Amino acid sequence: MKEYKIEGLSCASCAADMEEKIKKLDNGDTAAILYNSSKLKIDESASLAKVKEILATDGASLISDVEQEHGHAHARSNKLKLFLGISTGLFILTIIFETFLPNILPVIFYLTAITISGYQTFIKGLKNLFRLKFNIDTLMTIALVGAISIGEWKEATLVAILFGLNEYLEGLGMEKARKSMEKLLKVAPKEAILITNGVERVVPIDVLQQDDIVLVKSGEKIPSDGIVVDGVSSVNEAAITGESLPVEKEVNAKVFGGSINNEGVLKIQITKAFEDSSLAKILHLVQEAQETKTPTEQFINKFAKYYTPLIMMISLLVMTVPPLLFGGAWGAWFYQGLAVLIVGCPCALILSSPIAIVSGITRNARNGILVKGGVFLEQLGKINTIAFDKTGTLTKGEPHVEKIVEYDNRLLSIAGAVEKKSSHPLAKAIMKKVVETEVEFSESDEIKTLSGRGVEAIVGGIKYYVGNEKSIEHLNFDENVQRDIDDLKAQGLTLVIVADEKYVLGIFGISDEIREESKQVMDKLHQIGIKHTVMLTGDHIQTAEKVANQVGVSEYHANLLPEQKVEKIKSLHERGNVAMIGDGINDAPALAVADLGIAMGKGTDSAIETADIVLMQDHLGRLPSAISISKKVNNVIRLNISLALGLKLIALLLTIPGWLTLWIAVLSDMGATILVSLISLTILMERKNHEVT
Repeated sequence: MKEYKIEGLSCASCAADMEEKIKKLDNGDTAAILYNSSKLKIDESASLAKVKEILATDGASLISDVEQEHGHAHARSNKLKLFLGISTGLFILTIIFETFLPNILPVIFYLTAITISGYQTFIKGLKNLFRLKFNIDTLMTIALVGAISIGEWKEATLVAILFGLNEYLEGLGMEKARKSMEKLLKVAPKEAILITNGVERVVPIDVLQQDDIVLVKSGEKIPSDGIVVDGVSSVNEAAITGESLPVEKEVNAKVFGGSINNEGVLKIQITKAFEDSSLAKILHLVQEAQETKTPTEQFINKFAKYYTPLIMMISLLVMTVPPLLFGGAWGAWFYQGLAVLIVGCPCALILSSPIAIVSGITRNARNGILVKGGVFLEQLGKINTIAFDKTGTLTKGEPHVEKIVEYDNRLLSIAGAVEKKSSHPLAKAIMKKVVETEVEFSESDEIKTLSGRGVEAIVGGIKYYVGNEKSIEHLNFDENVQRDIDDLKAQGLTLVIVADEKYVLGIFGISDEIREESKQVMDKLHQIGIKHTVMLTGDHIQTAEKVANQVGVSEYHANLLPEQKVEKIKSLHERGNVAMIGDGINDAPALAVADLGIAMGKGTDSAIETADIVLMQDHLGRLPSAISISKKVNNVIRLNISLALGLKLIALLLTIPGWLTLWIAVLSDMGATILVSLISLTILMERKNHEVT
């Protein structure tokens, strides 16, 4: 499949029609026109000449070069504005001087204005009429021909101008949303400085391979995911995580493609080709996300198929029933029927969803929240229950020393000597605490691992034990030590006990450090309408209770195996729509069972591939914001549908007293289109009310 950019794609229903025609071509059955991103995907063996011919019938064209595309789009926009300006000016001048002109001249001027602003619509509508295909262009063409046939030149001209303006504004709204998305997608770097045998040369990023060394100067973008092999700097990772604060990087630190080196010079060893990098995957998923149809969009598209023929039937009834049954004037009711046709244009209705969806996905992506499709964006706004994994989600997943009970002043120095060379997470937590206290410690002479207990070591000729309770079973310690052990365990702490062959020197109470933002996030979630926040963990009940109380979740469940987490998620479905948040690896089964799987990512492949939504930051701070944006998208779509149908209903009711005119009909459709576009674009406006940092 090859991908092309389409210029001049301003109508969703037209895009669907063009796609149908292209699919009928040889090797065109897999073709897809992506209206939201204005792209065509098609088999390379399909005839491009015939594709261009089909697109041209609706005023669109294929563009392969980005610069060329912007030039064409700008030229087309200017052309539309010029034609509308000329026809509007001619219309106004004709009205002013109509009484001073010979009878035929005003007609010629009105016809000229109609031609300038509505010829494309007329040609497309006429072709559709011959094919018995009824869409917006067909309806407008019938209305224009009908108005001209009964001598309503002024009305027909105003209809053509207003419809042209409506099309222009409709395209402008969608283009604004597309440009916002395109701006987001431009973060990808284009070139890199590759170092080969000490020689530097600039190369395109797509030639970079794993283990290549690249040089990244101050202010330049890092070309792909990699590891720093030389240099120290701070890096702006906003393109990946949405976080604007710089992150310090030194040798062996991981970096993401697309992030910006703030100062200094870094040498980076590439770990992934750009196409496999976190940024490339994010950009690809964001682009794909624009085109997934939500249940609401699917309903609107299905509804529109029946809506247009229904309007045509109503129009026919308006034209014929009053004259036949109630003695109405044929000319007057024919005019009313034409106005009904224009009211029936489904533009605003079809446009009520896509701009809002693209805006919502773009806004979240800017904040480092990757939503994989409009359907997931819509679902996020309906969530009322969120289940959280504990380790690595509500907590940092890194043990730290929370409490120390010291019986002997040798405690810290002996712990440092024994744990210095250990890579065990608990040993690292103890060493961090020992280093902070600046206590001096010597090297241990001999270390022996005691399975299921801890370690045994010789320091200064004396044997010491560092481990759990089993490591000190041989000692007869007093009741005070046992009381302290029981007390620390009751607090949900993991114990590391240090002892010699006679006495306990002290106890380290270790816990998984709770994330600073977790408590605030829970408060915000409850404020914005999340009724139930549930913590699911495999840890024992004391630890679960402690964390739950500190972060403020509604309820918690402990001692859970992965399959038990799945069962809990299933039971939570009884309360409504459930989201599960985890690290994207261990919690994969629970993420899959939930209505919505949300992963803590920081750019990891597994998180991006597993969940429906990925929080690219390594914390929950932007979660309330993402939910608020999704709720706003859903509210905007509902409001748009109400406005689109409401304004049309009001216009249709005007036919009862016979007050509906052609220009009121067009204004009702245009007003709905403008309102729908503007309201949808408000989603792009940045607000930080629900962000927790």
